[in-house]
Order: sequence, then C-alpha cells, then structure tokens
Amino acid sequence: MTSFNRYFIVVFLISAQLFAQKAAFDVVPLGVKGGIDEKNLSAYLVTPINTHDYICLDAGTINAGIEKAISNKVFNVSTSEVLRKYIKGYCISHAHLDHVSGLIINSPADSSKTVYATKKCMESMEKHYFNEETWVNFGDEGPGFQLKKYHFQTLTIGEETKITNTTMTVKAFPLSHVNPFESTAFLIKNGKDAVLYLGDTGPDSVEKSNDLGELWKTIAPLVKSKQLRGIFIEVSFPNEQPDSSLFGHLTPKHLMKELHKLEDLTGKGAMKNFKIIITHLKPPSQNIVKIKEQLQKGNDLGVQILFPEQGKRFEL
Repeated sequence: MTSFNRYFIVVFLISAQLFAQKAAFDVVPLGVKGGIDEKNLSAYLVTPINTHDYICLDAGTINAGIEKAISNKVFNVSTSEVLRKYIKGYCISHAHLDHVSGLIINSPADSSKTVYATKKCMESMEKHYFNEETWVNFGDEGPGFQLKKYHFQTLTIGEETKITNTTMTVKAFPLSHVNPFESTAFLIKNGKDAVLYLGDTGPDSVEKSNDLGELWKTIAPLVKSKQLRGIFIEVSFPNEQPDSSLFGHLTPKHLMKELHKLEDLTGKGAMKNFKIIITHLKPPSQNIVKIKEQLQKGNDLGVQILFPEQGKRFEL
C-alpha cells in the first residue's frame, strides 16, 4: 500500500467518523423528574438541530422549565416567546397530572397549536381537565364551550402523523402503565433521523404485557442503521423497590433487562455507546443517587447513559 493510499484511507475514516457523530436534534429538558417537585416534572423540547420548531414531549412543567433554560442562556428571548412561538405542539403520553399539568396551567398564555395524544389519553384530558368545569376547554373537542385555541389531534397507533409547523413526524406505540392503564411511546422522525420517547411504563414481565417487546421489534432496525439517535426512558425507583410496588414503572435492573431484549434483536455490540436518556427519576434525593449508581454499575451493554438536567440543552 502506497503512502498516498494510506493517507486517503485515514482521511476517509476520519471524515466518516465526523459525519456519524453529527448531531440531528436539539433537546431542552423543561422538567426531568417524577413525583412531587411541581417545578420540575416530565417535559422535553425536541427540534431538528439549529432550529426553533420544538415539539414538547409531555408537559408536566412548562413555564418554570423555560425560565430555567433562559437563565442557562439556552434561549435569548422571553419566556412568552418560547412558549408561544418556539413550542409548536405537545405530545402527551398519558393524562396523569405530572405529565400534563404544565399544559393545563399555561394554556391561557399559550398560542394556537396542536396537542397530540392517543384516543384514551385525549378522552381523559377532555373528560377530566378541559371540560369547562375543572378548567376551560381550550380545545376544539370535548364538553362545554370550546375556545378552539388547541387542536386536539388523536393519534392512531402505529400511524405516522406530520407535526404541524415542523419538518418532524410522530408515530405512537402503546405502553402499559399498571395494566390495563395505557401510556404511550412516541417515535419522532426528521428525515431519516429519529428519537424515541417513552412515557411511564412498567417492564413487560411485571405488567403481563408485550408492549415493550413489540416496540423493540419496531425500532431495532433503526438502532442497527444508527438512524435512532437515542431513547428517552423512565427509571423511577431503585432496585430495592419490590415488583409489587412498582406502580407501572422501571428500576435500573428492569431497564437493563429490557435493553438486553433490544440487543437480542439488533445483534451483539450494536447497543455500545447508544444513548439512553433517563427520565422520571423520583425523589427522595438519596433514591435518585442510588438509581444513578445502580444504572452505571449494571451497564454491561456499554450504552451511554445520560441524566438530563432541567434547562440544560444537549444534542442527539
């Protein structure tokens, strides 16, 4: 092999590596916890890299998260402008208050946009929240007088839907959150690139379900092709929590078991350095510390485990 050929190969490999590492999405967590901290509950802004066309994945905390991001210099505009202009819509995984309270409370100050949810989730929000009794109906469906600020768009499971005013699409998949109560996973795509966000979910073995197993089958090809940039998935309790008291959530041990099932479908080593973004960590603080330690110790797959912080931007 000539020196020129060796030089060409080195340049090619470096270029290929740089291309593979190029980020596809910007993420701004507005809230990262489960539990009692009403200023820091599940909500993640996701947009194609270098744009401000965000979809908000769950909406437990909105205003406080935007203010935190502004203080971290993620945004250089007002809280109102981020809420009204940057957030193009909301994908709500299930109607528990720690995933939807920010949407409800901020609705009077918000602009017109679309709320995406599965049929059961949407029915719960219309029946219990946007019903002109517990809260004004800011939507275009449901009981009472409809202000029609929000378009309530029901997602059909497994069907790709365009996210209005963005270049992204969303596809919904069912999750079990204390069977038979349903939660949702959202596959967000922009061109060939994708991220997967899971709402609250228990492990298949405890939930007596195959929802996660079916989801892994669907996304395995995207992991193998490196089109899937990361998975947002909850871990609410440390390993000491008994299965009988999981209440439809995961522990580090159960998460790793599920990720091993995904690796069985992608091939050995395919998960190495793959990004797993941990959501829904529940207080008290000593439990959160324990969860993080147990995840790192039990990471025999070599995945890259990320612990997002409220108001701190990162890339996928």
